Amino acid sequence: MPHFTAPDGASLYYEDTGHENMGQGLPLLCLPGLTRNGRDFDFVAPHLAGVRLIRMDYRGRARSDWTGAATYTLPQEAKDALALLDHLGIDKAAILGTSRGGLIAMLLAVTAPDRLLGAALNDVGPVIETAGIGAIAGYLGRNPPFATLDEAAQARAGDPAFPGVPAGRWRQMIANTTRETPEGLVIDYDPALREAVLESGTDAAPDLWPLFDALATKPLALIWGRTSDLLSRQTVTRMQARAPAMVLAEVPDRGHTPFLDEPEALATLRTWLDLLQ
Repeated sequence: MPHFTAPDGASLYYEDTGHENMGQGLPLLCLPGLTRNGRDFDFVAPHLAGVRLIRMDYRGRARSDWTGAATYTLPQEAKDALALLDHLGIDKAAILGTSRGGLIAMLLAVTAPDRLLGAALNDVGPVIETAGIGAIAGYLGRNPPFATLDEAAQARAGDPAFPGVPAGRWRQMIANTTRETPEGLVIDYDPALREAVLESGTDAAPDLWPLFDALATKPLALIWGRTSDLLSRQTVTRMQARAPAMVLAEVPDRGHTPFLDEPEALATLRTWLDLLQ
């Protein structure tokens, strides 16, 4: 399995596909959600023909080294993303960022604007709603209270924020971040991530609008789940006002986060990718 070594010595997992033809194709760096990994993009990947699809497991997640709570920060993960691009010899890339991945894209728009071609944000913006933060805090770093993936998927299938999503899809999503063991499901990431996130929450919330404004100077897209508890309509409206050229997908019957293979999401991603060519 491909790994690269970050400047601090951490071994980080990545996948790099779609460049078999002499490295051609737009480099698209896919950055997952907080507890997730490169499997976060399994549903959308088949629809992204023609791009160089690069996925990374953040440190402390899945197949990457667990390096401790102090290293599970947005600035460190942004540096790791740049280190991966350096490892692959890529000068500039576009970012498709789900939740935390979108926050990293905003940070890079300020700290490394010359490396960023543009960004598509999956259900995240400069304002994080407290309801969404509370929901994340409820499960972060804790093993699910289920014996099997099937049991967990059946429980999730009733989620009112995602009506009609079958248990089979939830099973695949849950399998991306947990493992079945004789003792029940076990999270496939470092439990210390909880400490890292909750500790950062004790600080005053930074103003992320300047980061978004920097990102808005480049081709920008937003995929928003209409029933999201993390990204509000009010914030989406403000984002549109500050970035009139932003391409927006409003995905019905989706909370945090859309799967990215919904028709609305795919149409917006295609429009955004055309802007990057």
